[in-house]
Amino acid sequence: MSTWRNTWRKASASGESTDCVEVRAAGGLVEIRESDRPEVIVQTTPRKWAAFVRGVKSGEFDRYGDFSRP
Repeated sequence: MSTWRNTWRKASASGESTDCVEVRAAGGLVEIRESDRPEVIVQTTPRKWAAFVRGVKSGEFDRYGDFSRP
């Protein structure tokens, strides 16, 4: 994670859109925010973040919405 420490990043699939979720590493934690409400920041551990990302990639959360549409 050190390559993106303190820099807010968004998914490349977001393209030029400003409506997206952003993430960064800060102070040993992972911080997540919604681009349209940047003052609201949620923090989690790198281990929990990694588990969440693995779940997203494996389709674990697909049942909660129709993600087949662009």
